[in-house]
Amino acid sequence: MNSDTPQHESITEMENPSADTAQRLEALESRVAYQEHWLDTLDEAIAQQERRLMQLERLGKAMQARLQGLRSGSDDLQGQMPGPEDELPPHY
Repeated sequence: MNSDTPQHESITEMENPSADTAQRLEALESRVAYQEHWLDTLDEAIAQQERRLMQLERLGKAMQARLQGLRSGSDDLQGQMPGPEDELPPHY
């Protein structure tokens, strides 16, 4: 305690230390419970995002495989289909 602190504040705190301690303990328990709630909420949000990310990665891989299949199918058809040079002009 410094010289600026009034004497009666220190004496008041000393008269009922258990009530003050109980009040501080209750406030700390409340804060811990609140933080635990938010940690659980954030943990669930992260788990949901991870599941969604995995789903999107699977979807992206499936789309890449499908696109690759379409490209190879298109390449196969290109050799079989007549090109513009094979078409007859409209006046024939």
